[in-house]
Amino acid sequence: MKAQEEAARIAAEKKASQAAAKKASSTSSIEITEELVSKPIIDLSGWQLPTSIDYDVMSEYISGAIIRVQSGMNTTKDNNASDINGLDKAYKIHIEEFQERQVPVAVYAYVTGKSEEEMRKEAKTFYKAAEPYNPTFYWLDVEEKTMSDMDAGVEAFRSELESLGAKKIGIYIGTYFMDDHSISVDKFDAVWMPTYGSDSGYFEALPSTDIDYDLHQYTSRGWAAGINEVVDLNQLSPNKDKIETYKKLFTLE
Repeated sequence: MKAQEEAARIAAEKKASQAAAKKASSTSSIEITEELVSKPIIDLSGWQLPTSIDYDVMSEYISGAIIRVQSGMNTTKDNNASDINGLDKAYKIHIEEFQERQVPVAVYAYVTGKSEEEMRKEAKTFYKAAEPYNPTFYWLDVEEKTMSDMDAGVEAFRSELESLGAKKIGIYIGTYFMDDHSISVDKFDAVWMPTYGSDSGYFEALPSTDIDYDLHQYTSRGWAAGINEVVDLNQLSPNKDKIETYKKLFTLE
């Protein structure tokens, strides 16, 4: 009986994976225009409950979504947004709802490993959870010092993710944190940086950096159609060709 149940579970997971991949691949047929790439990109987690979102309305407002899959293995207790294992409670619904509406979806993991070994374990958990949905990009969200050599830890996470099969890997990191902890972004395929100005909900300031970044989180208090609470909003770097950057971040190879 257990063998039958396990076979049924594997078959169900395979079917779900194939369905998700089919939905994700359909986004590659979207016409990429100046109007599309001028729309904001939203990042969401379990803190934004699916029941509070009108996905039909939001999908018309944005050009892409970046969904948190993992809050880290050092999540110490179950909370409203993630479970005791550090997996986001809403990631599956967020991804499926956007892909159903042909919105390209990338994914991110909040990095909390306290050693290179833990970083590699986090990468494995992240990839196992996200890969069935065929995301356009895998992002590491690096905001917190969790080990003495953060550069080595971040590289352990990145390289493990790459070895597992992730083709496009980026890093979300602030300029001060990057400099203070000597974290290199050279091996990443893209860089995503926050700079808010006064965080008024609108674009005010660009990152002050020589890094050739691709994505800019310009507020944590933005308004987006389809949800009645403030959210993170992002824009493609104005220093690059936006259509080419959009293709890089939100289309599948």
